[in-house]
Amino acid sequence: MKFVDEVEIRIASGHGGKGCVSFRREKYVPKGGPDGGDGGKGGDVIIKATTRLSTLLDLRYKKENRARHGEPGKGRNCHGKDSPDLIIPIPVGTLIKDVESGDVLADLVEDGHTFVAAKGGRGGKGNAHFTSSTRRAPRFSQPGEEEEEFLLRLELKLLADVGIIGFPNVGKSTLISRISAARPKIADYPFTTLVPNLGVVQYKDFKNFVVADIPGLIKDAHSGAGLGVRFLKHVERTSLFIHIIDVSGFTNRDPLEDFDTINKELREFNRSLADNPQIVVLNKIDVLADRKELADLEKEFKKKKYDVFMISAATGEGVDKLIDATAELFFEGKSDV
Repeated sequence: MKFVDEVEIRIASGHGGKGCVSFRREKYVPKGGPDGGDGGKGGDVIIKATTRLSTLLDLRYKKENRARHGEPGKGRNCHGKDSPDLIIPIPVGTLIKDVESGDVLADLVEDGHTFVAAKGGRGGKGNAHFTSSTRRAPRFSQPGEEEEEFLLRLELKLLADVGIIGFPNVGKSTLISRISAARPKIADYPFTTLVPNLGVVQYKDFKNFVVADIPGLIKDAHSGAGLGVRFLKHVERTSLFIHIIDVSGFTNRDPLEDFDTINKELREFNRSLADNPQIVVLNKIDVLADRKELADLEKEFKKKKYDVFMISAATGEGVDKLIDATAELFFEGKSDV
């Protein structure tokens, strides 16, 4: 399924039904009174979050979403039928914005959460409502209330507890496939992963946490380079980062420089992300001839007060210790989890 995390849609609620102008006509009743019924209510447009969806793909091809109008009132005090509400399902974690003002209208982060995006118009009153001692035969009724219409922008931000970050091709996808049931594409070239991947890590005592592999982070990602500007928003809800660094030496990049570059991009995109705790992971140790050369690098990260783990996501070496540390940090203080 194609991953779509941003879409603009136009929504409109239903117009209220018009009230009826009618007079009773019965045999032997020459002067029947007014009996015009009320119009029905127009349908609301309701946006509802559901775990059954993981992308906004359906809405990309359905840009116009209009509820039905209320039915007009009828004679003999018959009220027009209310129109059903139009319910638009979206993935959990979707942000709803007004395109014109830029205001955030709702953030639906739980399954079943709803937001009334446009209220249907009330039905107009029929002429039967307007009788009085001085006005015995009103020949007017109310029109129904007009519909509401808006242009909305929907932005999906994945709900993950732990974000796996790092330069392209450092082993993020390999790690998430190792620790969860997620099966992302894995290959030996940059930008193999074109969409974020979610995986659930089953831990001890029936605990679990959700991890997200965030693709496309490179220098200047916050300003549009690579794929980062599109996917950086998916780390905003995470509370912990696993920062993977390739120490194989095949990329000819400086691991410390890579680490600082990614953190700079996080800070430029959202300053609060820099405050998230991070676990530093030195990956691809299985290809090193002498692992002692990592001692100085490990000391540098420990000077910065980071927990450091040496692993091989490909072989699984060191991964269990990493998961234990991640779970301990994540569940710390979460006695109700």
